[in-house]
Amino acid sequence: MNFLRGVMGGPSAGPQPSGAETIQKLCDRVASSTLLDDRRDAVRALKSLSKKYRLEVGIQAMEHLIHVLQTDRSDSEIIGYALDTLYNVISNDLEEEEQEENLPKQVDDLGSQFTEIFIKQQENVTLLLTLVEEFDFHVRWPGVKLLTSLLKQQGPQVQQIILVSPMGVSRLMDLLADSREVIRNDGVLLLQQLTKSNAAIQKIVAFENAFERLLDIITEEGNSDGGIVVEDCLLLLQSLLKNNNSNQNFFKEGSYIQRMKPWFEVGDDNCGWSAQKVTNLHLMLQLVRVLVSPTNPPGATSSCQKAMFHCGLLEQLCTILMATGVPADILTETINTVSEVIRGCQMNQDYFASVNAPSNPPRPAIVVLLMSMVNERQPFVLRCAVLYCFQCFLYKNQKGQGEIVSTLLPSTIDATGNSVSAGQLLCGGLFSTDSLSNWCAAVALAHALQENATLKEQLLRVQLATSIGNPPVSLLQQCTNILSQGDKIDRRGSKVQTRVGLLMLLCTWLSNCSIAVTHFLHNPANIPFLTGQIAENLGEEEQLVQGLCALLLGISIYYNDNSLENYRKEKLKQLIEKRIGRENFIEKLGFISKHELYSRAAQKPQPSFSSPDHMMFDHEFTKLVKELEGVISKAIYKSSEEDKKEEEVKKTLEQHDNIVTHYKKVIREQDQELEELKQRVNTLTSQNEQLQATVTQQVSQIQQHKDQYNLLKVQLGKDNQHHNSHSDTFQMNGIQTEEVSKLKEELEEWKNKHELLQGQLREKDSVIEKLKSSQLEMGTMEQSSQTSKSGGLEHNNELQKELEMLRSQIKLQSAEISKLQIENQKLQVMNATADPVLGGSGATAANNSELEGRLEQEIKELKSEVKALSEEKESLKQHLDSSSSTVAILQDEKSKLQQEVAESKKEQDDLLVLLADQDQKLSALKVKLKDLGVPIEDEDDIESGDQGDEDEDGDEEEQD
Repeated sequence: MNFLRGVMGGPSAGPQPSGAETIQKLCDRVASSTLLDDRRDAVRALKSLSKKYRLEVGIQAMEHLIHVLQTDRSDSEIIGYALDTLYNVISNDLEEEEQEENLPKQVDDLGSQFTEIFIKQQENVTLLLTLVEEFDFHVRWPGVKLLTSLLKQQGPQVQQIILVSPMGVSRLMDLLADSREVIRNDGVLLLQQLTKSNAAIQKIVAFENAFERLLDIITEEGNSDGGIVVEDCLLLLQSLLKNNNSNQNFFKEGSYIQRMKPWFEVGDDNCGWSAQKVTNLHLMLQLVRVLVSPTNPPGATSSCQKAMFHCGLLEQLCTILMATGVPADILTETINTVSEVIRGCQMNQDYFASVNAPSNPPRPAIVVLLMSMVNERQPFVLRCAVLYCFQCFLYKNQKGQGEIVSTLLPSTIDATGNSVSAGQLLCGGLFSTDSLSNWCAAVALAHALQENATLKEQLLRVQLATSIGNPPVSLLQQCTNILSQGDKIDRRGSKVQTRVGLLMLLCTWLSNCSIAVTHFLHNPANIPFLTGQIAENLGEEEQLVQGLCALLLGISIYYNDNSLENYRKEKLKQLIEKRIGRENFIEKLGFISKHELYSRAAQKPQPSFSSPDHMMFDHEFTKLVKELEGVISKAIYKSSEEDKKEEEVKKTLEQHDNIVTHYKKVIREQDQELEELKQRVNTLTSQNEQLQATVTQQVSQIQQHKDQYNLLKVQLGKDNQHHNSHSDTFQMNGIQTEEVSKLKEELEEWKNKHELLQGQLREKDSVIEKLKSSQLEMGTMEQSSQTSKSGGLEHNNELQKELEMLRSQIKLQSAEISKLQIENQKLQVMNATADPVLGGSGATAANNSELEGRLEQEIKELKSEVKALSEEKESLKQHLDSSSSTVAILQDEKSKLQQEVAESKKEQDDLLVLLADQDQKLSALKVKLKDLGVPIEDEDDIESGDQGDEDEDGDEEEQD
């Protein structure tokens, strides 16, 4: 109670009971009364005292009020009073009188302490979530306000309790669907506090359909013309989307970007905007920037940029950009928004380049914006926004860079001078007497050269006419001249700012461009100026210029191709060693990165400065400094041999880069061809589908026509069958007589063909008989000729079998022909009998129908028999062809056999002659031996003697 007395200013004098005593009595009534009405009255009294005696009510009654929430939930009135009392105790939203009496710090401490007491038991927050679900206005509304106050006082702790509570976030999402606007609006405020700096809760809220509900509320309230509710909804959307990639992707995929387009519809008359409309539109533009912020992942940003182009949101923003009467802060924020929507997106950058201002004659929007940038009468914030827009337009946009630089080249400058180009505006700003215009123009021109060596070389061709009678000077030379004469020219603003801008332009221009370095070194005054600036001991403001001069000199060494003899790398290094000293040079070079303004510019791409004096560094230039600072420091200490090695490595790398560039170009062309082929395939498939659809339609139509035709035919047949039966019968008989005559002719042809085939068969039989007789005469030949002959005979037997088959077939055909002749005679008889019947009366219609059926059947049979005869004719032809081929084969075999017989006869004659010669020789030898007295046995005696020996050997074996 000592703390209580200190706050209340000590005990009150007099017989009246103090506020603390009254509150104590009321608390006792709440705790001890059995009647609900008594407890309700006591809680109502506590509510009325809770604003004036906040501390006492909080200390003494909080426990009793929580008990009431737990036990008296059936009575909505007492629950409402209890929630209001707790809100008054915990909330810091006091009335002005109360704020005057108490110190603000003490008020903040009280709210935080009471919140800590309340949430110490997590069941209290869970109980409060349950009460918020109640539909009763007197319970739900104070519950929402109390929970919002708890989140304001102890946000992270309460967020964690709600997050682990079952369906905690989902219960609160139902507040947006409440039909009572007061609860819905306070529900939006509650969700703002709930989602603050908690990605997990942000995701849950987003997936509970928060985007849909919030956008519906904004539309219902009138978009940008709405009131404070629209502002609250936009703040909640920002809280859900900012730095939350998952929710941003969900927002894009849910097609919610398309629903943002109506927000930016403005009329022709934009005067008299209310403060709330300006605030709403400002928040809407910020919400667009959240989706395309450069800090987001590149893929997510790119997809959102494309979606904004396709739905027309970028077009709507450009309309506001070129509209008249738009407030300055809205125009500035619109320029910043358009900048980030087009940054790094070629499609959006091309569209922005095509936007024209509604002037006479029309001018490109880029030119109009640059005119504002170099106009010193425009607000500083607006000029920064235009510079950012120009930078984003050129970011990764070589096409746009080329268009800007081309306006400076001699061949494209407008000689008439009727229109002002972007290049002329940049040159005008670069050489004006306003230092801020100098800096902005230099940075803009540096962005036109960023990472584009081709344009750096082309910009060397730009010539400027300085004064009448003097020769033109190159742009590079004019920049160095202004840099060296910076102190002598009277300028408005900071002189350092102009020199820093020009040095940044020169460093960007010379980096990674040896030809530009050569042009820079070709002027003999440049190197002495740089060394003189670096070597001097200047004040703190000039240190930044010294650092940039050191960077420019280092670039001149590092990217030097040694084409100028007096300014080779080694000579420049020796010059630094003599005039400045290496350590001093490195120290001056380090002044850049150690500067406070350099650190600020390196944080984000957008140039945001508190005052024009702080406008010193560009974000992209800070990247260049990081890249070159260490490289230049190493290059200063390198020897000539190391430089040579490095140059060789550079050459190989350049060759490699050229090869890679070539292949990239080839791949790009192939990708384009593939896209074209895919488009052609798609068009052809669509055409094919269309043709197939038309074919199916035509087929169905044809089928319908056929069905209709058949139905009509049947109907006509039924109608005519009754009336024209006699004429039909005559026509049928006429047709039948014609067919019978045709069949007779076919029979005659078949008879002739049959006789020809029989004659051919007789000739073949005679040939075969002759072959047989010739083969029988050669029956006495040797075994080899007999085997070949037997093969021929077998073949002949097969031929005979085939002939027999042919004869049997011919017999069958003759039988069929005779059968056909008989049937023909029958038909003639039937025709003869049919004629008198036709001449009779209509009473014989039944006989006519039977006759017609029989005739039709017999005609069908005749047709089938004719078809069978034609097939048999074909088979006979095939047999004849095969028999003629076998005859030819037999004749060939006969000639071969005759040749072999003649050869064997010759061989036998030769053998007989040889045997006769041998016999004569043997007889002559025998005669000689006899004359000599040698006993000679005849051959017969020798053979008999041999036989006797064999018999004796056989007897001996039997005895054994």
